[in-house]
Amino acid sequence: MGLSDTKTSSAGGIRGTLSDYFDLDEHGTTVATEILAGVTTFLTMSYIVVVNPSILAANPAQNLPGIAVPGYSYGQVVSMIAVVTIISAAVATLVMALYANRPFAQAPGLGLNAFFAFTVVGALGIPWQTALAAVVVEGIVFIALTALGAREYVIDLFPEPVKFAVGTGIGLFLAIIGLQAMGIVVAHPETLVTLGPVASDPVAVLSVFGLFLTFGLYARGVRGSIILGILATTALGYLVTWGGAVSPDAGLTGAAGSATYDIRPLAGAFLAGLADVEAFTFALVVFTFFFVDFFDTAGTITGVGQVAGFLDEDGNLPDVDKPLMADAIGTTVGGMLGTSTVTTYIESASGVEEGGRTGLTALTVAALFLASLVLVPLATAIPLYASHIALVVIGVVMLQNVVDIAWQDITYAVPAGLTILVMPFTFSIAYGIAAGIVSYPIVKLAAGELDDVRAGHWVLAAAFVLYFFVRTSGVLQAAV
Repeated sequence: MGLSDTKTSSAGGIRGTLSDYFDLDEHGTTVATEILAGVTTFLTMSYIVVVNPSILAANPAQNLPGIAVPGYSYGQVVSMIAVVTIISAAVATLVMALYANRPFAQAPGLGLNAFFAFTVVGALGIPWQTALAAVVVEGIVFIALTALGAREYVIDLFPEPVKFAVGTGIGLFLAIIGLQAMGIVVAHPETLVTLGPVASDPVAVLSVFGLFLTFGLYARGVRGSIILGILATTALGYLVTWGGAVSPDAGLTGAAGSATYDIRPLAGAFLAGLADVEAFTFALVVFTFFFVDFFDTAGTITGVGQVAGFLDEDGNLPDVDKPLMADAIGTTVGGMLGTSTVTTYIESASGVEEGGRTGLTALTVAALFLASLVLVPLATAIPLYASHIALVVIGVVMLQNVVDIAWQDITYAVPAGLTILVMPFTFSIAYGIAAGIVSYPIVKLAAGELDDVRAGHWVLAAAFVLYFFVRTSGVLQAAV
């Protein structure tokens, strides 16, 4: 046997092993197809390596709340979170691959990271270590409920219009965060917000260019359109700065050269957070993390499963507890390492459309995440306005969820509408969910449709009425 024969035999052996482990023949796919699907999925969601750190890290220059580590610069914290983002995404997706054998990829979720930074740490004033503790607790609760098979009970506990409206509300929330960072939406003393100086501010000008470039790439179906748009915008910012067209202090460049791979200040920080817990507020934060994570994951898994042809005749995904468990484990590990809630990404559909049907697709994504560790310094070099292009693009895409709401039914329109509107206007995912939950049994009672209301709906509504009173009356001010 020659050298070429040995290589061919070895390659065939690897393909055979992968085929047997992931049941490729049963799913009508091949190793090559699965790897291509994994590459496609990674390209479409790789932006999170850049975007997640830019949201979670406290940015003193922009007066933005988040994770701040004494003795470390903003760029160093960004790189720490980038490393943690990659590791948590790889671990969660690896569990999805090897345990659930599904082509679903996972990473820290957009929306939940914004809730972590802007609402929990910013508005509530909770230490970021305690916020991480809430993520870990949420993950453990998720694991327990999944292991006990309590999924249907949890789903039935929440009003349907609120579940359908959460995605759209988060989309608007992400969009306004992104537009503010890009200088397109700015504060106004009389109207609260207004259009920024998009024709004179270099950041706003370049942001508008980058946003429409990214939308164009996305509309063309270009793989990795979001990360390509971010990189192109960043490169142009550096070029016009280095070329002397704008001043170096115009804010078009990032904090290059301050990367670190040392994540010890973040890993295990949740333990210190557990020692600084105010029970009522902490429970609300855990609840919100769990609610959004659970239904976002369940909805994403169902949607991608439909594209892949995984659903049964009742529209359910067989063995759904396995991918849910992978999500729960990823969230727990991510919180322990130092990032916000991990969730399943809708971008997994891009890989499924390329033919991905098994965990080999997810395994490919996990491997590519680990390989991207070499690019961590790039995360610190990308300025805030460029990274936040992703928030606006994803936010706009998430608005399509609004079609699932039965707007012709006023008992659905009121809670769904309040959920969607309150989120961006109060800068809080939690407040939006709470408004929808409180209004649901009230409008059902007024419409004479009490058969649709469960005892749990009243209990949740009463709890949130109490929370709104306590929160806005200043009773929690001293504690928080």
